[in-house]
Amino acid sequence: MKKPEISERPLVGLFGSESAYQVLMYLENYGKGYASQMARAYGISLNQAQNQLKKFEAVGLLVSRIEGTTRMYYFKESPVTEGLRTFLRSMRGVLPRETIERYYRERRRPRRFGKR
Repeated sequence: MKKPEISERPLVGLFGSESAYQVLMYLENYGKGYASQMARAYGISLNQAQNQLKKFEAVGLLVSRIEGTTRMYYFKESPVTEGLRTFLRSMRGVLPRETIERYYRERRRPRRFGKR
C-alpha cells in the first residue's frame, strides 16, 4: 500500500512563512543547526534564517549556545516543543519523496574508511 503524501503548502500557512516552517523542519530532522547551514540548505537568505531562529528563541521554542565561533540552535525541552516535534516528525513522514531526498537526507558524517 502506498503511503499518503501531502503538500507543504498547508504547513507553510500554519507557521506563517516558508522560512519559519523550514527552520523548524531542519531542526527536527537534524537535531541542531546554525543559520547559514539552514539558509544554504533551503536557498533562503541568511537574514531570513537568523530572523526566524531569533523569533523562535524569543518565544521559548529554541535555545542557542556558542560552539566555537558558531551559534547553534536546539529545541528547548518542554511539553510544548515535544508536541511540536511530534507533529513535525509525523508531517515529515508524509512529505513527497522528492522533498525528503532534497532537504532531509544530507550526509552528516564522512564515509567509513575504505568504503567505495
